[in-house]
Amino acid sequence: MTSFRTNLDLSKPVIRWMLGETTIMPGKTMMMRALFLVTTGLGLMADVAFADGDIVAGEKVFQRCVSCHVVVDKTNKNGPTLRGVVGRPVASVDGFAYSDAMKAFGATGAVWDEATLDKFLEDTIGFIIGVRMVITPVRRDADRANLIAFLKSKI
Repeated sequence: MTSFRTNLDLSKPVIRWMLGETTIMPGKTMMMRALFLVTTGLGLMADVAFADGDIVAGEKVFQRCVSCHVVVDKTNKNGPTLRGVVGRPVASVDGFAYSDAMKAFGATGAVWDEATLDKFLEDTIGFIIGVRMVITPVRRDADRANLIAFLKSKI
């Protein structure tokens, strides 16, 4: 079995330092390793935070939806209320007249989770053929992530 250490280029000072075989600054090795691990961890956390989206930016993206949808209460307009939409079964708002296509999609047991919303917002007409909703798709990944984060915040 090949060990992890044999696959590393030990001629690189940083690799040798991480393995504890040398010191870059005498007496500072542990502090430098800790600093390296903390900064690496912070970089990974930034990726996770971006994946969740920005609620404030999502509210701006939502402005293209306000002519047909609300999130502040459970009132239906031309479109169903989007309050609590994330995690809700598709075509399940009482009192709203869904298209046959949306009803059929809801009958499959589909739920408006983040992945489904992302695909729908990217291509509304192509994702559910026959839907009555006419909207310019949200093409940018970041805009969709931000919009979904905003919708998640409206429970």
